[in-house]
Amino acid sequence: MSHRPNLIQRLKRLFGGAKPAPETAVSVADPAIVPDLPNAIPTREAKYQIGQIVRHRLFDFRGVVFDVDPVFANTDEWYEAIPEEVRPGKDQPYYHLFAENERTHYVAYVSEQNLVADDDNARISHPDIAKVFELTDGGYVLKSGQRN
Repeated sequence: MSHRPNLIQRLKRLFGGAKPAPETAVSVADPAIVPDLPNAIPTREAKYQIGQIVRHRLFDFRGVVFDVDPVFANTDEWYEAIPEEVRPGKDQPYYHLFAENERTHYVAYVSEQNLVADDDNARISHPDIAKVFELTDGGYVLKSGQRN
């Protein structure tokens, strides 16, 4: 007869025992534990919200936020194309905008440090806005099918 416990006994010990008390449970969102995770990416809360109108602080364009990346999530080639003296850090939120200037409409990808809230209540006339947002008295609100 073997002194090793059989498979069922080992599984019971591993999974069938009493659950730990709530005070011993650890949340992945617990800031004390996140830095110790090998794949953790330090992030901060986004300053601007989806549907908010923002303006670039250096260039003359404004837009509606339609998505947010907690940190830089574009290609290295795109990032390296920005002149080094004005290249923003990657460790900040980046915003996808339906953007416009006096001449055209386009999609922009902008770091948080380069945006400011736009207090002008003028509409943004980008043609893709209607696919994603409803215009209400309160501003741009995601259509129900766009929420995840």
